[in-house]
Amino acid sequence: MILNRISILNYKNLEQVELSFSPKLNCFFGQNGMGKTNLLDAVYYLSFCKSAGNPVDSQNILHEANFFMIQGFYQAADGTPEEIYCGMKRRQKKQFKRNKKEYTRLSDHIGFIPLVMVSPADAELIAGGSDGRRRFMDVVISQYDKEYLNALIRYNKALAQRNVLLKSEQPVEDGLFDVWEEMMAQTGEVVYRKREAFISEFIPIFQSFYSFISQDKEQVGLSYESHAARGNLLGLLRESRERDRIMGYSLRGIHKDELNMLLGDYPIKKEGSQGQNKTYLVALKLAQFDFLKRTAGTVPLLLLDDLFDKLDARRVEQIIKLVAGDGFGQIFITDTNRSHLDRILQGVGGDYKIFCVEQGRVAEAADGEGGAA
Repeated sequence: MILNRISILNYKNLEQVELSFSPKLNCFFGQNGMGKTNLLDAVYYLSFCKSAGNPVDSQNILHEANFFMIQGFYQAADGTPEEIYCGMKRRQKKQFKRNKKEYTRLSDHIGFIPLVMVSPADAELIAGGSDGRRRFMDVVISQYDKEYLNALIRYNKALAQRNVLLKSEQPVEDGLFDVWEEMMAQTGEVVYRKREAFISEFIPIFQSFYSFISQDKEQVGLSYESHAARGNLLGLLRESRERDRIMGYSLRGIHKDELNMLLGDYPIKKEGSQGQNKTYLVALKLAQFDFLKRTAGTVPLLLLDDLFDKLDARRVEQIIKLVAGDGFGQIFITDTNRSHLDRILQGVGGDYKIFCVEQGRVAEAADGEGGAA
């Protein structure tokens, strides 16, 4: 899938943007806070029906404006044109349309335009809590497996209902718990099996990318932990019910799954340097890209936001070699340093466009414009 053109109104600090893109490489340079990340976020929104950075839709509307609108004009691999529209007015529900037809369920759109984004916010995958690492698995698997996405949605609904019962100050019939626990067990088993299968297949791809970027300097790994691995999930939920009542929330289930990120045999969270952490995250995302390309049957869009921060010259060189290869489709990349982008362009050659971003305004730049920072 190629994004030929985008139209943006009042999204974050982007008041009015109309851009046509290269089918291969699109580079955006400008100082921090000018809107580069917001532009990539608008592209992300058209794939995932939400912002990568702020899940509260109304907060993504430009200050003083009453609505935002993002419209993307794509071309599928067979040449078929596709138009994706998203609009939202304050205090109203957002609209999401494909070829002018509104979706009944936003989940039906997920996976239609596969996309992988590498950004500074990824640091939370290592430094943050387990919810971010579960979300990483969910984002990948949901883009190629509708059964997984539907099971995850139903599980989260059942979990929320069980937690309401657990917090109730009035006596609750066991039968009500049984209903939601059975749904959690049934859908949780589906989610567990698919996460386990994904991680098993994903690990060697991820390790291969890390080895290439680091030039075999370190060994890395991933391990997946789940309550569901202990056996019958329904039995675990029933066994934990009384303790959960005391706590007021569900202590067991696939919503507590963990993805351990390892440098050698130890958590990278404790052992990794800034450069190792960044290499780990980039390798994760490039492996995600490769995995989606294999499973989704189409080449995902690749968004690289501030890619080279905290990486030494050798690792930057290795990443440039990767993205310059034939294995990648359309790429969007941002940097405050024009010289970084020029180095990529030298490696890639061929079709590209360069854009200058300043105070929410975006303009196509001539090759020499902007200079090396």
